[in-house]
Amino acid sequence: MKKKVLIADDDRSLLWVLERFFRDKRFEPLCATDGKEAYNILRAEKVELALVDINMPGKSGLQILKELKGSKSLPPVVIMTADATMENTISAMRYGAFDYISKPVDLDELEIIVGRAMENARLKKELSTLKKTLEQKWASETVFVGRSRATERIFKTIGRIAPRDVTVLIQGESGTGKEIVAKLIHLNSSRREGPFVAVNSAAVPRELMESELFGHEKGAFTGATETRKGKFELADGGTLFLDEIGDMDTGLQAKLLRVLQEKEFYRIGGKEPIRVDVRIIAATNQNLEKAVEEGRFREDLHYRLNVVTINIPPLRERKEDIEPLAEYFLERFVEEMGVERRMLSKEALTALKNYNWPGNVRELENVLRRAVLLSSNMVLTPEDLALKGRKEKKESLEAIIEKRLAPFIEKTHTRGKQHLYADIMPLLERPLIKLVLRKTHFNQLRAAELLGINRNTLRKKIKELNITRKDLSD
Repeated sequence: MKKKVLIADDDRSLLWVLERFFRDKRFEPLCATDGKEAYNILRAEKVELALVDINMPGKSGLQILKELKGSKSLPPVVIMTADATMENTISAMRYGAFDYISKPVDLDELEIIVGRAMENARLKKELSTLKKTLEQKWASETVFVGRSRATERIFKTIGRIAPRDVTVLIQGESGTGKEIVAKLIHLNSSRREGPFVAVNSAAVPRELMESELFGHEKGAFTGATETRKGKFELADGGTLFLDEIGDMDTGLQAKLLRVLQEKEFYRIGGKEPIRVDVRIIAATNQNLEKAVEEGRFREDLHYRLNVVTINIPPLRERKEDIEPLAEYFLERFVEEMGVERRMLSKEALTALKNYNWPGNVRELENVLRRAVLLSSNMVLTPEDLALKGRKEKKESLEAIIEKRLAPFIEKTHTRGKQHLYADIMPLLERPLIKLVLRKTHFNQLRAAELLGINRNTLRKKIKELNITRKDLSD
């Protein structure tokens, strides 16, 4: 089938010449002598190329371009004119013309322009196809699997907040799927056509993090041999995912806060502000409220980020998700690794549910991947999973102390005046100070430094708690 080309000009003699030119080049010419007719053809026909006179009755070539700008059906448009002024040229290119040719039309020049226009259209089509393929692949890979109530709540929250362009804070342990949730918010937002850019605050050295986020100008510092865009510029029109935000340096937190407030920043060494339109989604495995209390995280930045919070429970607290997650991973490995479909025995599934999963979903994926690679069994057994050799998550010191104190508190009467604080604090202080003194061989100056207290305070505590050198040999 011949490709259609629109030729729009009120000069009938030129129209006749161009019609013959395109027929010789095996195009099917569609001719129009006024702007309205040309406009209607572009709306109704699948045209591969359009040559449009800038001055025509009905509608000018610029009007046609302006009205159809952004239309997916608009082909490459070459503007023709006998009045090649600067204003006309600039306007035509601003409204989306592919090129501009002066009258009288040079057919050799036109042939070159037509060739470039066809090649450009071909590349755009290929790029569009590739983009759709990548989007489909990305969307299919961005899956948060589960059927627990906690997971359902996460899905509902994503559905509510994704279209609203608010800042989001995602909290959860490492490996729970914080970045996947961030991607799902992006994919379900009005920014889905824009970029999704991720940066891990814990993975980038502090001295390089400012350049990573805001970019730098050539010569801004030693080694800056060229101008470099930062993550904020790369994410313009889309979403910037700041992972492990709790590890960000406090000085850089102040600059991030300014960007959130002003929507602009300066590259390192830059003198002109750069404005960006970016949605921020932050994530952390830390307790930011505690970090604020300890002075490690800015309170005002916390308020800015904490517009909407999504808490992702660890896998050990949503064990209903283990079976669907395992099925999902085993299905995915078939395509990824080219292996036959594997299944879990009842005993293997029970073993998965009984395990504590300190590494959360990421660890589950790695355990199953290893089992599929190393086992020849089509039905995986507990032995294939090799969970017995893996370390369970250790309890935190706070959890151990809480567990030990609970029975003591339970036996204490809740009514009347009590002296719990005065009774318990020495029990906590005494072993702590004994351990530090033992480590420093009773060097009180060094022990005070390790404890972060004054030497005189330490001496007072040693006396109050009746700690002697003999105690340290216990």
